[in-house]
Amino acid sequence: MSWAPRKRFGQNFLHDTDIIQDIIQVLHLKHADEVIEIGPGQGALTGPLLQHLSHLTVIEIDRDLADFLKQQYSASQLTLFQEDVLKFDFRQYFKQKGLRQNLRIIGNLPYNISTPCLFHLLESCDIIQDMHFMLQKEVVERLAALPGSKEYGRLSIMVQYYCKVEPVFSVPKEAFSPVPKVESAVVRLIPHQTKPYPVLDMKLFQSLTTQIFSKRRKTLLNAFKPLLTLQDFEALNLDSTLRPEVLSLETLVKITNYIYQNKGRD
Repeated sequence: MSWAPRKRFGQNFLHDTDIIQDIIQVLHLKHADEVIEIGPGQGALTGPLLQHLSHLTVIEIDRDLADFLKQQYSASQLTLFQEDVLKFDFRQYFKQKGLRQNLRIIGNLPYNISTPCLFHLLESCDIIQDMHFMLQKEVVERLAALPGSKEYGRLSIMVQYYCKVEPVFSVPKEAFSPVPKVESAVVRLIPHQTKPYPVLDMKLFQSLTTQIFSKRRKTLLNAFKPLLTLQDFEALNLDSTLRPEVLSLETLVKITNYIYQNKGRD
């Protein structure tokens, strides 16, 4: 099928059959898995997925592509939602279907919505078994980044709070049509069944993470003003002259919980 990709949807269609089979292999699919594919496009992954599944749900914003997929697959094989994934209610879908097993999410995410999509999915982590995404390689590096690296930041912290991050393999630009300007990679996100470092106030944690990484070159004393004083840093046993980019997830949760318990609730 010949299809003109739409720039407003950030469409780059995967066509490399070897890469497609590599993705299928790392999924270790079971026939009864409850899988949702985000952005199936021309169905490069949809067909191979259905060879291993009894049924597949897909979310596709492009009306023409949605109509094409409806023509290719029966309703017994494919449930299709023609809508914006950023507005899709995964929790309501889970509830309406009365599922007893968690969702498995897969997708070749458009680069222009990858970060908002990840944050949207984090809100439903408790009903998700795992997520496998094709993303810009730079984004995958940020997801998996460790404290002190230049890639480490708000995205690293927030995703690692909710999930174990496993980069799987790189994907060459030539695997897509049209060929994008950047390299891609597949990443596996496995939501924690029990959070390693539970935070007492998620809104405060999100706010602090945004605040300090907008001041990543400042000292912690300046980055956390006016919330923390030198005495607070002493109580936390933390060097106030360090920079935010060296803070581990564990330490940032510790700081958040300290502020929540000692500085009043926001």
